[in-house]
Amino acid sequence: MPYRGRIGLSASEERLERLIEERMAPGADRAKIDQRIWDLFGEDWAVMFTDLSGFSRNVAEFGIIHFLQTIFEAERILVPVLEGNDGILLKTEGDSMLVIFRKPAKALQAAVGMQDACAAYNRGRPDEEKVLLCVGLGYGTMLRIGDSDVFGREVNAASKLGEDTAKAGEILVTDAFRLAVGDEGHAFSAHAESSPVIGPAWRYHP
Repeated sequence: MPYRGRIGLSASEERLERLIEERMAPGADRAKIDQRIWDLFGEDWAVMFTDLSGFSRNVAEFGIIHFLQTIFEAERILVPVLEGNDGILLKTEGDSMLVIFRKPAKALQAAVGMQDACAAYNRGRPDEEKVLLCVGLGYGTMLRIGDSDVFGREVNAASKLGEDTAKAGEILVTDAFRLAVGDEGHAFSAHAESSPVIGPAWRYHP
């Protein structure tokens, strides 16, 4: 990891950077340092990644102002749903959002509410103005670094599902997320997407 000045870093980021530097030193006990990192930052969270379907195509066709308008409208209608379900919005990148929840059930409830909000917003609008949401959900132990980022297998899987796999209107979840929520009162169907990154994937049917 390149050395970065510590001015402006959070305490969590500074501590992680120091441990990574120790890990890189010749003869370092990497297993011991890894355990220290997990002890400090390892937490159980549900993680959500969102993406907007057809976004790049619309940018190319309608221009950057349309790009900014779509992002503004998406955040305007979706962030209140996240907050109402106790989601913590860690960051946005372009048309994507990274959100964490303490309870998987709250994450699923938020995902359904967000898709419902998009459906209501899209009613009667031309295709180029619709907010077409894709959602990926994961759950498990991950490294949470302050309020800036999370890292882990379930983070990678949820990112893959939400940003690369899900179609407009879909909510895709990892196997760990499905097991954490449970099947009672919920309907899941196996999704064709499966890989070493994702493992078994499931589509949620509200």
